[in-house]
Amino acid sequence: MVEMVETAAILNQAGPRALVILDEIGRGTATFDWLSIAWATVENLHEVNRCRALFATHYHELVGLAARLSALRPVTMKVKEWKGDVVFLHEVVPGAADRSYGIQVAKLAGLPPAVIARALEVLKALEVGNKADAAARLSEDLPLFAARPAGQEAAKAATSSPIEEALRKLHPDELTPRAALEFVYRLKSLLDETSDRS
Repeated sequence: MVEMVETAAILNQAGPRALVILDEIGRGTATFDWLSIAWATVENLHEVNRCRALFATHYHELVGLAARLSALRPVTMKVKEWKGDVVFLHEVVPGAADRSYGIQVAKLAGLPPAVIARALEVLKALEVGNKADAAARLSEDLPLFAARPAGQEAAKAATSSPIEEALRKLHPDELTPRAALEFVYRLKSLLDETSDRS
C-alpha cells in the first residue's frame, strides 16, 4: 500500500520537468498484477506525465513497450558469463537483458549449494510447459525438507567451531544480564583463540 500511495502521488503530480525514479513497483502483489501495474505506470509516465523517468524492472515483457512508446529507451547492465559464473561489469548499455541471472546472484550471495541445485531444478521445470502444472508437481516433491542423508549431521558436528558449539548450548531466556555479558566475553575469547590458531 505504501508503494502504491507513493506511485499515485507521482502519477498525479509529476509534470514534464520532473525526474521520476521507480524500482520494481508492484513487487508486493501477484505476478500478473505486478506486471499490469508496471505496464500501465510506464504508459502513463510516457503519455500523460511526459517526464523523464528511470524505471527499474525485471519484467522483460515491458521491453515490448519500446515499439509503441517513442521516447522509451530500454537499457540493461552488461554481464559477462565466464566458467559457469557471471561477472557484473557495472556498465549500462542499450537494449534488454537476454535472460535473468537471479540464481547466479543467489550463488554469489552465498546460498547453500543444495539450495542453488534445487533452484536450478525448479527453474528448469518451470521453464518447460505449463507453469501451474510444474508448480503442482514440484510441491509434491520437496527434497529440501527431507531428512538429511545419514552421516551428514555427524560430519557437520565434526566441523563445528567452538563458538558454534557454545551458541548451540546457550538458552538465552535463562540468562541474567550479568550471565549474558559473561557469555559475550566468552565468545570473544573463543574468537580470539580461533584467530590465533589460524
